[in-house]
Amino acid sequence: MAEKKIQSALISVYYKDNLEPIIEQLKNQGVTIYSTGGTQKFIEDQGADVIPVEELTGYPSIFGGRVKTLHPKVFGGILHRRDNEGDIGQAEEYGIPAIDLVIVDLYPFEETVASGASEEDIIEKIDIGGIALIRAAAKNFKDVTIIASKAQYGELEEKLKNQDGALSLADRKYFAAQAFKVSSNYDTHIFNYFNQEGNIPALKISEESSKDLRYGENPHQEARFYGDINALFDQLNGKELSFNNLVDVDASVSLIAEFQDETAFAILKHTNACGVALGESVKEAYDKAFAADTISAFGGVLITNKTVDLPAAEAMHGLFFEVLIAPDFDQDALDLLKGKKNRILLKQKMNIAGTKQVKTLLNGFVEQDKDLKTESKDQFKVVTKLSPTEAEKDALVFALKICKHTKSNTIILSNHDQLFSSGVGQTSRVDALKQAIEKAKAFGFDLKGAVMASDAFFPFPDCVEIAGNEGISAVVQPGGSIKDKDSIAYCDAHGMSMVMTGVRHFKH
Repeated sequence: MAEKKIQSALISVYYKDNLEPIIEQLKNQGVTIYSTGGTQKFIEDQGADVIPVEELTGYPSIFGGRVKTLHPKVFGGILHRRDNEGDIGQAEEYGIPAIDLVIVDLYPFEETVASGASEEDIIEKIDIGGIALIRAAAKNFKDVTIIASKAQYGELEEKLKNQDGALSLADRKYFAAQAFKVSSNYDTHIFNYFNQEGNIPALKISEESSKDLRYGENPHQEARFYGDINALFDQLNGKELSFNNLVDVDASVSLIAEFQDETAFAILKHTNACGVALGESVKEAYDKAFAADTISAFGGVLITNKTVDLPAAEAMHGLFFEVLIAPDFDQDALDLLKGKKNRILLKQKMNIAGTKQVKTLLNGFVEQDKDLKTESKDQFKVVTKLSPTEAEKDALVFALKICKHTKSNTIILSNHDQLFSSGVGQTSRVDALKQAIEKAKAFGFDLKGAVMASDAFFPFPDCVEIAGNEGISAVVQPGGSIKDKDSIAYCDAHGMSMVMTGVRHFKH
């Protein structure tokens, strides 16, 4: 029972790529082949004899191909147990031949959805017979080998060649596990298509692409990334991305997406921006972003939303940084930046899709909507006697874009096109503000006329008092504290303007 030589096979696939070597092996080993439709013709074109499934079942393909293999002679041939006398007797009684190998490649449901096809086309790509064949053959792995994807053709070909057409029990169990991976992934995508409105509360995630990472957050932690990162980026240089690189890259592309029409540059460390700026050129934006914190920029992740040219590359080339992300690179800039072999250069091809976030929590998972809300000037509610100027409003919008991507508690100090400093991840908002003020002064920024953004309301007027004493002129915050009036009163008494948005941007 441990090793079984394949004597018969059922082959019914959507894609025929790389199937020829397997057909050659089966033909040379005298394996009886059953097949359907286009697959049958493909096999015959390879010079192999084929028994049509219609001949086995006594039924033609019906209902536009919806029913071809759904028949006891097919499924009985797969599912009957070769060591069970009752099964063997029934197979002989009803003329059911044993099928030792099943090769199936499912209709491309996921690809059809991604193509934007009509619902009618999508529904027709829900495979019925194929998925049933996969489950049946995988269930009876003690007797049957199942190949459920063209991705496994190479492995099967090698085993057929090196093992003279015989597969071990371990081989068959391995391919069965692969088959259930394929079928579960397929069903997950079908469910998520039907549940697009989210009316059925169920979390179904399936991602077949994956890669081992060097290690996790720390060297003693193993890690693996699940997803197709190559769909988002072309890596042009450098070592493989680490766990921490991926976390920072995710934060970087989320932040830079806030700046659609301007030339923007950001530098991040541990998911928080230590520099963000706008400029007439990438170099100008970089220089201003770097000036916000020349110390934290060391070993950071850099990102821009415009093509990196040679002047920008020359400006940042002397800095040690882990990753640089851009939509494109001029060739001379790329040649220069490649001078550091470990420096990771990513060409971003698209923004991150999707509107949901999922993370592990306690003994389960939590899913939430992404924070996709960014307030504009026309959503500001002026709550002080003094209204901010248009320039101050522009600065408040700029600060808010950074604020929502910074760990709470957070305070952002800036003007309209440059981050001066941030206070991040503090246990009190006062500490966050004090941290931001200290950093701004350390890097030579004059806070007179600067603006302040807060991710959540001020429970006391202490923050606006501290900000006012530093010359900060305008404040944006969500509001909602029972003591909002105290903060407003301080601003009114000291010539400061304040706007409220009604939107909190906690980030943990």
